[in-house]
Amino acid sequence: MENSAIPKSLKSWFVLHFVVDMVFAIPLMLKPTWFLEALDWQTVDPITTRIVAAALFGIGIESYLGRNAGLESYKGMLNLKIIWSSGVIIGVGASLLQGAQEGPVLAWVLWTVFLAFNLLWVHWRLKLGKM
Repeated sequence: MENSAIPKSLKSWFVLHFVVDMVFAIPLMLKPTWFLEALDWQTVDPITTRIVAAALFGIGIESYLGRNAGLESYKGMLNLKIIWSSGVIIGVGASLLQGAQEGPVLAWVLWTVFLAFNLLWVHWRLKLGKM
């Protein structure tokens, strides 16, 4: 399949994913304590926070750089996005249910965003699997 056969809407989702990742990755990398405390986080580990920022940079930037790739590249990128977001959904969900960080509202919002993106990526991966 040629690059032009990848649906434009999927390419647009990849660009949007890049933007969302950068909105969070940049402050998490540059000012992790300030950013998370502003979002009502009770405890901040700047090293762990910057590891998360690095993952967001990697996945987000590759979403942008790979937006014009072919079918096999999209399948690989979608697999990565599904694995990453599934891990976040399970890990963060379990932590929030155990009362981590006193359950700030934003943590639940972020969990919901990861769930929504996960469902989107699974949908597209299944659709591309038929191509």
